[in-house]
Amino acid sequence: MASATAARWSIPTPVGAALRLAAPALLGYGAARTLGIGLLTYLAERRGESPGTVLYGSWDARWYQDVVEHGYDRTVSGTPHTWHAWSNLAFFPLYPWLCRIADAALPLGLATSSWLVSLAASLAAAWLIFLVGNRLHGRRTGTVLAVLWGCVPHALVESMAYTESVFTALAAAAVYTALDRHWVRTGVLAGLAGLTRPTGIALAGAVCAVAGLALLRALRRGEPWWRPALAIALAPAGWAAFVVWVGLRLHRADGYFAVQDAWGNRLGKGGYLLRRVRWVFLGRRGGEVPVAYVMVTLVVAACFVLLALCVVQRQPLPLLLFGGAMLAVVALGRGVYIATARFLLPAFPLLLPLARVLARAHPRTIALTLTTAACASAVYGVHLALIWNGPP
Repeated sequence: MASATAARWSIPTPVGAALRLAAPALLGYGAARTLGIGLLTYLAERRGESPGTVLYGSWDARWYQDVVEHGYDRTVSGTPHTWHAWSNLAFFPLYPWLCRIADAALPLGLATSSWLVSLAASLAAAWLIFLVGNRLHGRRTGTVLAVLWGCVPHALVESMAYTESVFTALAAAAVYTALDRHWVRTGVLAGLAGLTRPTGIALAGAVCAVAGLALLRALRRGEPWWRPALAIALAPAGWAAFVVWVGLRLHRADGYFAVQDAWGNRLGKGGYLLRRVRWVFLGRRGGEVPVAYVMVTLVVAACFVLLALCVVQRQPLPLLLFGGAMLAVVALGRGVYIATARFLLPAFPLLLPLARVLARAHPRTIALTLTTAACASAVYGVHLALIWNGPP
């Protein structure tokens, strides 16, 4: 009887098998982020500061909580009686919806509930990134890819009450389903990602391009074509729906773009990025360039190099187009330069060349490299949170 019971419990389930497969990736990613949060918490308390203020009570986190508590503004310049001078219509709605649900379900308060949403999304993103890497190049590459994503310089944001983790999870899921040509799922996931961040338009563009090629191929071969066609319709739907809704709320067709313009964000031709890079490298009058600006510039430069490597390695089209589109949207934007590296966090396909090289190394070398990267990321996260006087 006991052996029969043990055998019954040992029967693998799809969920159990999936968790066992991804366990090294999730444990490695969790260890990297725990190190970052733990070091920040320890040093913040030593300085008499609250780590919670950094993780879920400042900058964009406060804006999203404002949307949950007070709803969206009805003006371009914000609501005069509130704490902000700009409009919260610049912030997309999916993350506030999730925060509202978590706040209703958990007796922890809105700020903490919002943070837990981001933490859960970051683990989901790490798992989905692992699935992409595992599908393409095996378990070891998938594991390294997921842990690398948790060790990038601005990985602290993955553990803050921000939208990057939610968007990355949806983007990775969309890329994974696109690799398997599940077009309807891909379109739905890309549409949801478009309700999360402005850069959702990059994912929508990549999905439309890949699905468009599949549509042409289906038409040429006389195969069913409606699935890729539906993906093309669904992918930009979330982003477009919010932009249209903001226009209706403000009673002007360019309402969303007017809000972004009031924030100082607009589309350019790449000259703004080049000017900022030149400013960082040549310095400024009267003082040194802050470390945060140097790091952002190095990250952006590295992303261009990694994109070139992705092209050389002939990365699958969904990953290549998504990574390239993310880099293009960020490079052509003109706004808060210091946030450029944070905006590129969801572009996980750019890390695949590094993951492939590292996965071929000896396990000891892999462990040492990832541990060093995690420590460096944790230290820089402390700099962003406690020393740099600005948004991450």
